[in-house]
Amino acid sequence: MNVRTYLDSGVLMAAFSANDAAGLRALQILDDMDRVFVVSDAVRLEVMPKAIYEKQQDEIDFYEVIFAQAEHLKWHTDTLYHAHDMAETHGIAAMDAIHIAIALDAGVDEFVTTEKSTKPMFRVTELRMQSIR
Repeated sequence: MNVRTYLDSGVLMAAFSANDAAGLRALQILDDMDRVFVVSDAVRLEVMPKAIYEKQQDEIDFYEVIFAQAEHLKWHTDTLYHAHDMAETHGIAAMDAIHIAIALDAGVDEFVTTEKSTKPMFRVTELRMQSIR
């Protein structure tokens, strides 16, 4: 059975650098054949523009390989309203709320992040959250 796993931006950045325990854990997750990876426009926005601007071709190529293999979710106005409501209800930062709303609206099985489990995003109980920190 494949687990639909939403990858937060930090997971991709950690996997690319792979210079600490979180990076190694991110690589283990990316190597897990029992997962179907899910990314979104929000993930792309967080990882690609800086790499492109700084002409970091190795980093761009790394992300593009992941994006090519993952299910890609688009954001919609309704999802942004959902994120706004969750941010107010749970005290979640804006981008974290956007990622979680996209994941919830898509019905993923789990959400993997580099954020610590003490962050407000872990107050969301409708989604299985996993920190690699």
